Amino acid sequence: METSYTCKYFILTLLPVCKFRHFVPNLTIGAPVIQSLRKHTKAYLDCHLMVTNPSDYVEPMGKAGASGFTFHIEVARDNWQELIQSIKSKGMRPGVSLRPGTPVEEVFPLVEAENPVELVLVMTVEPGFGGQKFMPEMMDKVRTLRKKYPSLDIEVDGGLGPSTIDVAASAGANCIVAGSSIFGAADPGEVISVLRKSVEGSQSKN
Repeated sequence: METSYTCKYFILTLLPVCKFRHFVPNLTIGAPVIQSLRKHTKAYLDCHLMVTNPSDYVEPMGKAGASGFTFHIEVARDNWQELIQSIKSKGMRPGVSLRPGTPVEEVFPLVEAENPVELVLVMTVEPGFGGQKFMPEMMDKVRTLRKKYPSLDIEVDGGLGPSTIDVAASAGANCIVAGSSIFGAADPGEVISVLRKSVEGSQSKN
């Protein structure tokens, strides 16, 4: 199924999210893990870097085999143009993320630039820890982005599951990050199916 904003992948089924020690206090997946995974899969490996110095990680993540590199606008307000160029030069797809307290308008220049990001990640919890409660008020950001940029890939991360997917999908999110709701489920495959169907159903209405 193709629509004006069909995502080419589902992060919930394929992608490890890489969080490095700096922007948040806990460390999960790093370049060595991505390198190991790449040896065994051709899947799209998307890396969400919650760090204060994302430019330092572009080269190692590119060499490790990362497919996408998403940085936070809060730490790249002064060098995002150079960062996007660097990410693309290493063969990765650039994305930008914003925390709940960051106005959505801050990412407009990055989407509209001559050399733009290709994805915007709207955090629906405060970044750093899994299992948090979904923040429905963040859907105003998603709706704003979808209205302004009909073909943009819009990702949401935090508290997504069967009880919250419909509001996210209907707002215009087409890339869904889900962790606890899948890995904590008795039937992870069923949860994935519910999330996927909600997104596809919302896309078909637009």
